[in-house]
This record gives sequence, structure tokens and C-alpha cells, in this order.
Amino acid sequence: MAGRIGVLALQGDVSEHALAFTRALGEKGEVSLFRDASDIPTFDGIALPGGESTTIMRLIHKAGMQRPLQQYEGGIFATCAGMVLLASEVQDDSLFEPLGIMDMTVKRNAFGRQRESFEADIECNGLSSPFHAIFIRAPVATRVGYGTEVLASVPQGYAAVRHGLHMAFAFHPELGGDLRFHRLFLERLGL
Repeated sequence: MAGRIGVLALQGDVSEHALAFTRALGEKGEVSLFRDASDIPTFDGIALPGGESTTIMRLIHKAGMQRPLQQYEGGIFATCAGMVLLASEVQDDSLFEPLGIMDMTVKRNAFGRQRESFEADIECNGLSSPFHAIFIRAPVATRVGYGTEVLASVPQGYAAVRHGLHMAFAFHPELGGDLRFHRLFLERLGL
């Protein structure tokens, strides 16, 4: 079955997500960038890229995408700022209103500022060997709701989680060339 993955192209590392999903899909589907709410239901899966969560959320509101994303029935692959967007609550920030798609509390910039960005090999449930994770001004989930599977933890919190068809990452799996998480996501979508 050929699949369609849409990459939210409002801000952030959009091209890196498009390239990673194009490589992971191979001949089994196509990847499209989207900026319009009407495109959302046409995709089997959506990638919410890393970037600046406040800016991306403002642009989501401006484009009228909040409700369509909340009602979307496919899978969402969210990295870094995307993890913040999916959350039901953002710790220590009552002004930021996330999409509430996954029942989790996320702490933004959990490791500090840009200069505290780092890379580390982390153990991940579902992978046979450690994943080389790239953390850039990364968040973490500090609480997850019922039915949410923790895929990877770091001392600061949960770095990768999955609930139903959705996956959220504190790090950037689209940057390192290791497509195992992309393939796991596509498998759960039946692609």
C-alpha cells in the first residue's frame, strides 16, 4: 500500500523531515510539505518538526490548523518542538497552550540553552541497539498518561514516547541518518 506522509512546513527543520521520510518510505509512498489545514486529512501520517514551539503554534493558529490537527485520525511523528505541541500540558508555562493530542506534561528546554545541546547514545525500547540521539535545546516529558509507552528515558525525563499511532521525541531522529524510528512509525501505520 502506498502511503502519504505530510510534513508541517510552517517553521523548523522541515526539509530534514521530508528527506528522512522519503528515504524511509522508499518506493512505498510519497512525502509532501503542507501549510494548509485542508491537506491534513489526506495524509496517513504527519511529521511535526523541531523548531520554535511558540512560533509554530502561533502559525498553526493563524493557518486554522489547530482543530484539524486535534481531530486527525492518522499518526503524528513529533520531534523536539513537535513534542511540546502534542502535549496536554507544558510545565512551568501556563501561557503556552499545546494541542493536547497526547496526555503528557512536557518541560521545554529541559537541558538548558542552545549551548547545552548534545548528542548521546541512548537505549530505546523496540530497538536492538542504542540510538544516537541529537538533543538541541530539547524538551522532555516529565509525566505521561495511561496507555503511553515510554521508548527512551534520560535522567531529566522521558525522551521518546508512543501512544497509539503517535510518537514524540525530545531529540531529532531526522538528523542522524538512523531511520529505525521512522520505519517503526510507518510500520504502525501499515505502510
